[in-house]
Formats: sequence, structure tokens, C-alpha cells
Amino acid sequence: KDVMSLVSQINKPKKTEITDKLRQEINRVVTKYIDDGVAELVPGVLFIDEVHMLDMECFTYLNRSLESTMSPIVVFATNRGLTHVRGAADDIISPHGIPVDLLDRMLIIRTHPYSKDEMIHIISIRASTEQTELTDEALQLLGEVGSRTSLRYAVQLLTPAKI
Repeated sequence: KDVMSLVSQINKPKKTEITDKLRQEINRVVTKYIDDGVAELVPGVLFIDEVHMLDMECFTYLNRSLESTMSPIVVFATNRGLTHVRGAADDIISPHGIPVDLLDRMLIIRTHPYSKDEMIHIISIRASTEQTELTDEALQLLGEVGSRTSLRYAVQLLTPAKI
């Protein structure tokens, strides 16, 4: 069997889960192709925002898939501190809602909100890129709006400012 026949099994209209046997067969064929020089493994990046919304089953799958040689780089993003791990049998509270066994394998990069001056600088770059002319007063006002709400919201206000 080759990869295409295995993939065609996945794409059949019936609704079934991918079995461990099928997953292992796909991994075996892909590994053989890589060893034979027919294929090349290009690692990817998987970005998961609002990771605290995942449940225990998702974390179990991710934990297991990170053991694979074909594992992507995984970036989790969340704005939660201590919170419940969804779907856990017990009422587990963990940093960022991530199970501790997975949390132990992570590099945590803490981010900080932009200052008003940084927001003004970013907004001015974005306005220049979008060819939107802003007065200094308008730029200051957008920086103020961004510091009260979010940089994303302030940048979205550039579109109506252009009209």
C-alpha cells in the first residue's frame, strides 16, 4: 500500500475515527519514504490560541503526538492564570488550564501589554503601510483607545479613519 491509498481510506464519506492501526500504517509508510529519500519531512508549527478551552482528551492526544518524530512545533496561547482543566475526572486546577504533565514539557514565554507609546508607534507603522494619513492628534487618540481596549481594536479603527 502507498500513502495515497491510505489517505483515500481516510477521505471515505463514512464517519469513523482514524484507528491506531491506520495511523501506525501511515507513519510506517511515511517513515519508509523518508528513509528511501523519496520524501522529506518538513516540520511545521501548530498554533493553538485559547488553549485553556481544550479538554483532557485533547491534551492527552497532544501529549502523545509530541512523542512522535513527525511532531510539529506547538505554540500555545492563553491569557488565563490558574484555572480548571476541562474534562478532568477530578476538579483539577492548573496554571493556564494545562495539565501539569504537559506543562512540565513547555517553555513559557510571558508577554506584557504594550505601552501607549509602543502602540502609537505600531499604529503609525500600520497607517503608513495602509497609506492612511493621520494627524498627531488622531494618532494620540488611537494610542489612548488602544491602551484602554486593545491594540487590535485601535488598528481596526484605521479602516474607518481612511474613509
